[in-house]
Amino acid sequence: MRVDLFDFELPEDRIALRPVSPRDSARLLVVRPDEALEDRIVRDLPQLLRAGDALVFNDTKVIPARLSGLRRRGEAVAHVEATLHMRTGPDRWKAFLKPAKRVAVGERIQFGHDGESCFLGTLEASVAEKGEGGEALLVFDLSGPVLDEAIAAAGHMPLPPYIASKRPDDERDQADYQTIYAREEGAVAAPTAGLHFTPGLFAALDAAGIERHFVTLHVGAGTFLPVKADDTAAHKMHAERGEVDAGTAEALNAVRARGGRIVSVGTTSLRLLESAAMGSGEIAAWSGKTDIFIVPGYRFRAVDALMTNFHLPRSTLFMLVSAFSGLEAMKEAYRHAIERGYRFYSYGDACLLFRKEE
Repeated sequence: MRVDLFDFELPEDRIALRPVSPRDSARLLVVRPDEALEDRIVRDLPQLLRAGDALVFNDTKVIPARLSGLRRRGEAVAHVEATLHMRTGPDRWKAFLKPAKRVAVGERIQFGHDGESCFLGTLEASVAEKGEGGEALLVFDLSGPVLDEAIAAAGHMPLPPYIASKRPDDERDQADYQTIYAREEGAVAAPTAGLHFTPGLFAALDAAGIERHFVTLHVGAGTFLPVKADDTAAHKMHAERGEVDAGTAEALNAVRARGGRIVSVGTTSLRLLESAAMGSGEIAAWSGKTDIFIVPGYRFRAVDALMTNFHLPRSTLFMLVSAFSGLEAMKEAYRHAIERGYRFYSYGDACLLFRKEE
């Protein structure tokens, strides 16, 4: 499909730079097939679902994956920023370098440098490979848990570029850009639909008889990459690691068998569930890398409803929601959201999409 079909005008001031407080007071636009749009708030979610439905959350935990460093070449010194996006070994990470042209294969980068300050420990890496789009393979001198500790000390929260370009990350982001249920370290971007949940909302969902299940997909920095191709068929998704364990798969299949709906919290949970689903719609235990790219025409197998934030024009995420609810329906929903002042993207408001019955 033509990528320009997924374009729309988004005023700059609609991109949220901070979340609302409390988290579950964010606005929620309900989109049902062939019904009028409904303006609610996230705290209304228990009333919008049914007893026996199951919410599926991504329990990945964001690591401080943005590193500032120096590349020295004789007397010449260049500042380089690396955003880690996939671990490939105890001492190896794939990363996006900026500007990538300042670094060659075989050169060393000393990380922990932010302006005039320097990380007091040692965190250095060699550039083992360079790929397309600024991607590189970094081999660190440290390994395993020791490397994790060094990254935590030297790194910054990897705020999306449309926020980071307007303000630096700060202490508030340490909590704001993490779900309350995050537990599996490895993501370099938050599963942002989950940022709206609070202990109080969890209690209300429990009281309403709505189940809660967890899967893990370590969101990579590739989620922020723009679609540069003119046609969706020419766009390549970066792979991300994930897992659906056997107990979760069994529980979700039981939900479906007794007439409940599977409600994905976020596009990351949805992409993982669809990767794990068989042709029959049954979900199997699954572990590995997924680069599933969902565009209109895709036949959904595992997910009945999707809670997600509002996405940017021409993004793979807007393509996914257009596949789920229909391109024209989503364009209308986004027009409504922009006119009514909804806040967009990672720290913004949310929508609840119900899939049209096939």
